[in-house]
Amino acid sequence: MTLKVNGMMTLKVAAMSALTLVGALASVCASAADAPKFKADVPASVRTPDSVKTRLGTLRFKDGAPVDATVKTVYDNLDFMRGVQAFLDGMPAASIYAMCHGLKKEAGVDEQTVGIFETLMDAKSVFLTAQTTTSYVTRCFDLENGPIVLEASPGLLGPLDDAYFRHVVDLGLTGPDQGKGGKYLLVPPGYKGDLPKEGYFIVRSPTYTVWQLTRIMNSDLAAGVQGVKDTMRVYPWAQRDNPPKTKFVNLSGLKFNTVHANNFEFYKEINAVIQKEPSDAFPAELVGTLAAIGIKKGQPFAPDDRMRAILTDAVAVGNATARAIVFAPRDKRTFYYPDRQWKTSFIGGSSEFYDNGERLLDARVLFHYYATGITPAMALPVVGKGSVYAYAERDANGDYLDGGKTYRITLPAPIPMNNFWSFMVYDNQSRSMLETD
Repeated sequence: MTLKVNGMMTLKVAAMSALTLVGALASVCASAADAPKFKADVPASVRTPDSVKTRLGTLRFKDGAPVDATVKTVYDNLDFMRGVQAFLDGMPAASIYAMCHGLKKEAGVDEQTVGIFETLMDAKSVFLTAQTTTSYVTRCFDLENGPIVLEASPGLLGPLDDAYFRHVVDLGLTGPDQGKGGKYLLVPPGYKGDLPKEGYFIVRSPTYTVWQLTRIMNSDLAAGVQGVKDTMRVYPWAQRDNPPKTKFVNLSGLKFNTVHANNFEFYKEINAVIQKEPSDAFPAELVGTLAAIGIKKGQPFAPDDRMRAILTDAVAVGNATARAIVFAPRDKRTFYYPDRQWKTSFIGGSSEFYDNGERLLDARVLFHYYATGITPAMALPVVGKGSVYAYAERDANGDYLDGGKTYRITLPAPIPMNNFWSFMVYDNQSRSMLETD
């Protein structure tokens, strides 16, 4: 029996049976056989049977109260569900974390360094759906100690994204500098200091971490790379009067990983993000889900054996779910054509995965599991400036593509290309360039 008391009353109850307690409250004496004076017609849909068969097994109750075994079962399942949801919803944050960790710890792109693929990218680096048509310029900014100046070179194209992979601003052709280059001042969340009135594009980020992924839009690769090295600068706003030298590291040919884990390590990656970023940097529901499995700002992530086993299963199911969404999407809006395999990951033309008020949860998972770099110029491109992407994982018969087979792909001429187009083949495991000569 559940007791709820309202009003200005204090009750002291000790070792009473349900009938005795009711008598104390109502001051009436009635036999158990008498029908209650106040009796509701409770629908069967409101009641809980004493036994319910589910995919978790048989759940048992005593007059609506779950027995101990049922309590344990449903809490284990609740933790499991939240572990899976943490993987699916936390993936954008883990992806940015893995990118920045790989660039800083494995490739040596530190606070005063810019990474640049001087002779294009290859399959030695693990990097989601990159291509070999243009050179990339990439780095991670850490705004925790204050604003940072980015002097962007002319002729770039690409986004700055925050720690939850949300678009912050574009550089270059689709950004405020319109491809001419310019000074960007990246401002951290909560910053109260003075900012310049002119001469800078002021960019406020909701997170301390900001990632840059830009292409060099120059058909002369060597000239484009040298142009960036001659003009791009990065330095703290506080040192603007005497900025330190910007260094460049050639990422071409380096072996480093920028892809998040698909095992228990995933939760450690997410925990590192939560500990670093402001408490309100992420959607409240995501923060709540993570807190429910032990990932909470200011507290160590130390799951016991029970929770660790549950999360190990949860991340495996989450990973399988993400792969099903990528390799076998069931949303027909994903398909460009009803009779072909080519698909988009921007249903509704939104880089925030919105469609008429609907958050496209599967589309968000689809994109972040296999791709990288978010900008509206990819989702709803402007002709002559933006870019369009399509992917396919199956052949005309609906069978998975097989590296042991030869395929012929016919594209309708002329290719609708202004600056470049690219056709790439990726490895299913890493979603990175296929390892082949």
